[in-house]
Amino acid sequence: MGGLVGHLSGLAAEGAVERQYEAEGRQIAARRWRGTWGEIDLIAREGDTVVFVEVKKAATHAQAAERLGWRQVQRICAAAQEFLDGEPRRGLTDVRFDVALVDAMGRVEIRQNAWA
Repeated sequence: MGGLVGHLSGLAAEGAVERQYEAEGRQIAARRWRGTWGEIDLIAREGDTVVFVEVKKAATHAQAAERLGWRQVQRICAAAQEFLDGEPRRGLTDVRFDVALVDAMGRVEIRQNAWA
């Protein structure tokens, strides 16, 4: 997928994930948050925990999971640290990194604490 169709498909996937997090009682703190090191698709709050969410879309959940590479994980972690610099507890804030996989049918699978 490329161009406008891919962009709109990505936005739809992020919207589906956002709705699922909200339905489960989490507050969305930021959408497409951009720092020096990169972008984080969604940032949610679950009590005192800040949850950084990477959304991946593909034909299947397995294919979506394959789209997350180690370099991207490193960039997300660096961007998350930058976000946490603005939090009251800074680096002492409880955090979790989730990966939300969206298939071609729009079904969402959330893998909590995808990397520690």
